[in-house]
Amino acid sequence: MISKSIKATFICSLILLTSCKEEARQTPQTAMSDNVLIQEWTGPYEGVPAFDNMSVDDIKSALEEAMKLNLEEIEAIANNTEAATFENTIVAMESAGKPLNRVYAYYGIMGSNVSTPEFRTIQSELAPKLSDFRSQISQNEKLFQRIKTVYDASQKTPLESQAQRVVDLTYKQFEMNGANLDAEKKKRYAEINKELSILYTDFANNVLHDEENYITYLNKDQLGGLADGFIKSAAKIATDKGEDGKYAITNTRSSIDPFLTYSTERELRKQVWTNYYSRGDNGDDYDNNEIIAKILRLRKERVGLMGYNNFAEWRLQDRMAKTPENAMDLMMAVWPAATARVKEEVADMQTVANELGDKITIEPWDYRYYAEKVRKKKYDLDSDEVKQYLQLDKLTEAMFFTAGELFNYKFTPVAEGSVPVFHEDVKVWEVTDKDSGKNIGLWYLDPYARQGKRSGAWATTYRSSDSFEGKTNVLASNNSNFVKPAPGEAVLVSWDDATTFFHEFGHALHFFSADVKYPTLNGGVRDYTEFQSQLLERWLFTDKVINQFLVHYKTGEPIPATLVEKIKKASTFNQGFGTTEYLASALIDMKLHLADPTDIDIDKFERETLDELGMPKELPMRHRTPQFGHVFSGEGYATAYYGYMWADVLTSDASEAFREAKGGFYDKEVADKLVKYLFAPRNAMDPAEAYRKFRGRDAKIEALMKDRGFPISK
Repeated sequence: MISKSIKATFICSLILLTSCKEEARQTPQTAMSDNVLIQEWTGPYEGVPAFDNMSVDDIKSALEEAMKLNLEEIEAIANNTEAATFENTIVAMESAGKPLNRVYAYYGIMGSNVSTPEFRTIQSELAPKLSDFRSQISQNEKLFQRIKTVYDASQKTPLESQAQRVVDLTYKQFEMNGANLDAEKKKRYAEINKELSILYTDFANNVLHDEENYITYLNKDQLGGLADGFIKSAAKIATDKGEDGKYAITNTRSSIDPFLTYSTERELRKQVWTNYYSRGDNGDDYDNNEIIAKILRLRKERVGLMGYNNFAEWRLQDRMAKTPENAMDLMMAVWPAATARVKEEVADMQTVANELGDKITIEPWDYRYYAEKVRKKKYDLDSDEVKQYLQLDKLTEAMFFTAGELFNYKFTPVAEGSVPVFHEDVKVWEVTDKDSGKNIGLWYLDPYARQGKRSGAWATTYRSSDSFEGKTNVLASNNSNFVKPAPGEAVLVSWDDATTFFHEFGHALHFFSADVKYPTLNGGVRDYTEFQSQLLERWLFTDKVINQFLVHYKTGEPIPATLVEKIKKASTFNQGFGTTEYLASALIDMKLHLADPTDIDIDKFERETLDELGMPKELPMRHRTPQFGHVFSGEGYATAYYGYMWADVLTSDASEAFREAKGGFYDKEVADKLVKYLFAPRNAMDPAEAYRKFRGRDAKIEALMKDRGFPISK
């Protein structure tokens, strides 16, 4: 998942909680500011964020000052007495907003990585101010008329390709965000955005509250089935929380997944499962159901001002899918095969449970536990055995190796203390070209779960690359929630977590490899931008990575060929579960935004819609609606969660190109095309066109069905 700070320049400031550029170059206006968070970045590597001087006390004043400066830049562009041109309007907009981009690097870290109750209070205060700020840009009539003048001229006399692309994107985003509305409708549009900004913040903070406060403590008699490393880590977490002698299961996926997979304590599995899937849905002050209903009503009203029937219709017009119908068609083409496979998986699990004498009927808190037993029975594959060969440090080396082979990058750790970090767990590497030694940028890794850090895994940038004012390097970050080990212990992860680690690194490589002229072109098309990172997951499964980096954490011995063969044979195992839990969330996302939200009961809608779809009762959605932060803590993935499936069609099809190549996944010719057409252009080229240049045709769904072991329709 990509998570980027809010863009301070104009086109992307219109898109809530997404970003297209981060910049750190000198601006005379802010050189003398006393606030460290707004100051020019200094130090090595073209300047780096002063994370070691970051404070909650400074963030509010810094953001307010930066917004003020940005609006002054806007006014100067909008009131320019010269005729509107690409240079004095679009390029001027691309150049503006540098102080605000710097502040957002800190704001994003405070919100995602090191949140505190004090920051959340400030965040709530700033949300409506940020909304007003965005509205002052999107509703600046003089500015839009200048943009429209440049756009209209370019339709008659096109500009060079990247210039034309940024003009088209800028005009389209202003148009989609109400620039053509009359004064009365613009006023209401701005009011809605302000209300939404508050609701998004409240939603996210409610989920974070439930993640922090619903912890299950075990005693030493309740550890059956759990691995030694997990037990030691759970003991340390409990001690850190003042519960010495106990074992803490935190309310995050990295903690609950291994517990649900291995714990022999069924009632505790139920409790842990219930805590996790009830986040935001506990009927208390932190319940999100009414917040969601309000969000849906406001979104529909807002797009209705522009004549759209629903939010999905408005949102998808500039995505690859183009329409909600196209997105639904893809999902429903896969859904029957996925749910049919779940029935087979549950039958296998029930058989194993019966053989073990467990007089139970499979429930959601049993799925992972008995699936693991089926895996052992069918494939003689023990996930815990596989974990012994999946060390976080070695996986990091494997990612660096892959980047070197495909992108010609070299990763070198920087001297500790030479680059400021926001937490002692964060490590930093310099990224250079292997041949020339040219600096590409810095890669920050924040791997561990902790209090105040949001759950999940994501990638972000503090500074993106562009060249219109001189080429800049990239400051990119990957963030995970692995359970921090006890001192001296290795971090061992599951195969799924290793895959996610590669996935997020794919986003970082997408940032590093960008070859775009203008900052706006660093943005992504949501149902395409996950494709590159999903594709990188495939290199974890290559022989070169397996043979070099999957070694036993104690002996250093390579993973046995027999175990690798078992992993490969089991590659389509549990695809019913994985595909169905994901698709359920994606379908609910789309159907919620196509429904009439007037009197919507969120809990009832979720339950009845899943029943209509034939959702298997033995598993939940991956993200139940009250905790679906992708969709309700902002707008980045709203009616766009289907995009992972859309991108996976591209991923499976692109993987076939490597499989068919002489050099396989390390074929030089195909790798060069991968970088040239799929990574470097970012949004400087239409995604469909870019894919056709790589593959020679459009993607086909058959490869996806084959990858998941589903039947292919004739």
